[in-house]
Amino acid sequence: MNGQKDLRPDEGFSIVNEFGGVFVRKVHTRNGERLQITAARLGYETRLDALQLEAISWQKPEFFSQLMETPFGPEAEQS
Repeated sequence: MNGQKDLRPDEGFSIVNEFGGVFVRKVHTRNGERLQITAARLGYETRLDALQLEAISWQKPEFFSQLMETPFGPEAEQS
């Protein structure tokens, strides 16, 4: 054993740093298991299936850097 507590899949865990935090857990839906990611402070939540998670793993780090340029959506156009 590696000394870490084994979690039941439904218990979940938090990932936090100085810029943000999320709570992650596995949930069971009518369409199978999903990974639920919740950013409670911002009020956002998403559920991803295995194929969506796999597609994320194909991305290069630059892709995520581009997403974070405007993390809350495109900026409003100035007239």
